[in-house]
Amino acid sequence: MMIIRPCAEADLDDLLRLAQTASVGLTTLPPDRGLLEDRVRASQHALSRKITRPAGETYLFVLEDLLTGTLCGTAGVVARVGGFEPFYSYALETTHHASPQLGMHKEVAVLHLRADHKGPSEIGTLFLHADARGGGNGRLLSLSRFLFMAAFPERFAEQVIAEMRGVVDAAGHSPFWSAVGHHFFDMDFPRADMLSAADKQFIADLMPKHPLYIPMLPPDVQAVIGQVHPETRPALRLLEQEGFGFADAVDIFDAGPMYRAKVADVRTVRASRVGTLAKVVGQLEARAPFIVSNERLAFRACLGAVAVDGDDVTLTGDVALRLQLRLGDPVRYVEARPGAESLTR
Repeated sequence: MMIIRPCAEADLDDLLRLAQTASVGLTTLPPDRGLLEDRVRASQHALSRKITRPAGETYLFVLEDLLTGTLCGTAGVVARVGGFEPFYSYALETTHHASPQLGMHKEVAVLHLRADHKGPSEIGTLFLHADARGGGNGRLLSLSRFLFMAAFPERFAEQVIAEMRGVVDAAGHSPFWSAVGHHFFDMDFPRADMLSAADKQFIADLMPKHPLYIPMLPPDVQAVIGQVHPETRPALRLLEQEGFGFADAVDIFDAGPMYRAKVADVRTVRASRVGTLAKVVGQLEARAPFIVSNERLAFRACLGAVAVDGDDVTLTGDVALRLQLRLGDPVRYVEARPGAESLTR
C-alpha cells in the first residue's frame, strides 16, 4: 500500500532518519534537520502558490507505506536551477591543438567551469530505503515526478537534467575531489558536499575559473570522470529508458555525470494519458502495472491496475482511495515500464 505524496512538516523526523541512512554524496538530502526543514517548507510554499512560469521553486515528495505509516523514500524536483544562486557544473569539451610545421594534430579533453543563471528543471533527492527496494517502488518513486510535471507544465522549464552521484567510497573519499577540489577548498568531500546544499557562494569565491586538462590528472582520477556511484546505476538505467542522454557535463565535486532530456520527450510524460474516473470496482485484471495519479497540487500517485474505455477510466477501490479520487475526477496514468502490455478494456 505505497503512495507518493508531497512531504509535510510532520514528516521531518522520518525524513531525517532517511537522510541518515543515505551514503555520502547525496547532496540534496543532507542529514541536517535545519536544512531538511527548509526544503520541506520551500516545497509547501511552492505548492501553495499560483505559478505561471518556473523560477527556483522546489517540490519534495515522499513514498509512504500506508499500512505502517513509514516513509520509505523521497524524491524532488527543482523548477529551474540557477537564478540568484548559480548552478555550477563542469562542461566536458574537446580542444584542438595543431602544429602545421610538425604536421601534428592533437585533441585534448578539457573540463570548463560553467555557471547557469537560468537553467533547466532538475530532478534529484532520489533515495529509497533498502528495505523498500523491489516491487516497483523505485520506479514509482522516480517516475511519479514526471506525472506531476506533465500535470503542471507551466511550473517547469522545457528541459530537465539529473545530476547522478559520482564515485565516492563508504568513507566519503572521492578520487576527483582529492585530485582537484581539495586543493582549492581545503576541506574533505563530505563537508564540501554538505556546504553546497546550504549555500553555493563559497564555490564562486574559491573555485578556479581556468580550464582543467583531463590528461594532466592521474589515470585513476580520469577513470571516474562521468562514472556513477554503484548505488546510482539502477536510477541511471531507468532515466536512459525514459529518454535521458549524457549532457557532456559532470559535477564539480565528484565528477558524476549529468543527464538531460526535453520534458515533453520523457517517456512517462509523452505516453501518459488523462481520463475521467467513471467506475470503481473491487478488482481489475491487468497484465502490466500502471503509475496512476490525480491532477491536483495535493498530488498523489501509486501503482495500480487501470481499465480504459475511450475517455472513461476504471480503477479499483483501493487505488481510488489512495489517490483521494471521486467519480468524475481526472486521472493521469502511464504504463510503469516502456513497452508494457496494452491497457485492459
